[in-house]
Amino acid sequence: LAWAEGQPNNPTDECILWDKQWPFAGGFAAGPRGTTWTPGTWDYDQCKYVNPKVWIGYSAPGGVAHFARVAVDGTVEETINVPNWSGQGYSPYGGALDPEFRPWMAGLRGEFIRINTDQNPITVDRFTPPGNTQGYGFTVDPDGNPWFAGCGGAVSTYDTDTMQYTSIPGTNACHRGIAADEKYVWAAANGPCGLAQIDRKTNTLVKFHNTNPCSTAIGVSIDAEKFVWLIDQEGWGWKIDPMNVPAMQKIDIAGSHYVYSDMTGGQL
Repeated sequence: LAWAEGQPNNPTDECILWDKQWPFAGGFAAGPRGTTWTPGTWDYDQCKYVNPKVWIGYSAPGGVAHFARVAVDGTVEETINVPNWSGQGYSPYGGALDPEFRPWMAGLRGEFIRINTDQNPITVDRFTPPGNTQGYGFTVDPDGNPWFAGCGGAVSTYDTDTMQYTSIPGTNACHRGIAADEKYVWAAANGPCGLAQIDRKTNTLVKFHNTNPCSTAIGVSIDAEKFVWLIDQEGWGWKIDPMNVPAMQKIDIAGSHYVYSDMTGGQL
């Protein structure tokens, strides 16, 4: 359906509960990009998480990045402003969640931040990686360490305990999407085209996998069953068993797909 057909004044699409227009500063570059869900709080009586939230990063004129906490009914509960945002003119580009349910947001080849939702009032920690990081795709691993898919550089990580950055030897490409599971980090790559598999405990490249065919490997995500999904922008995806990568299954998906981040919901 056309989007207008799902508006409240013409509710022909019953799947749309609400919609909200976010400031975009006159161009798509400053509109909402970085997004991550939090599961909410644990309710012992119901034995489940309740009141999940979504954090959205966007920019407005003046170089200020905005980070909004939104309830599932669309209510904007809080907005945190970060001045002098560094991200090549783009709004916060990538979002991820750490094991303590703290949202992280990263700028395109710029800074990254941690939103300390475990503090009251909420605070923000800002980090500036080395210039050669060239961060594009962004994720946080199960140990709470951020990873950067460098486009024009290596895959890199930041150790939150030692406060040290590490570039992974043997990775040099325009990396795009990136995701982490219990053992590995996976990064889509262009030039060469394929998928980098990295041991995140030893910070070493396990193998660079050349998919066939490979046009523009772009999005990577881990699903709830631990399968790795690699999306090629030109019309197909790969479902990958991390224990048997060569047996990856090609799935045709008509159209062009530009997708990053936690597209399967597996990280959440």
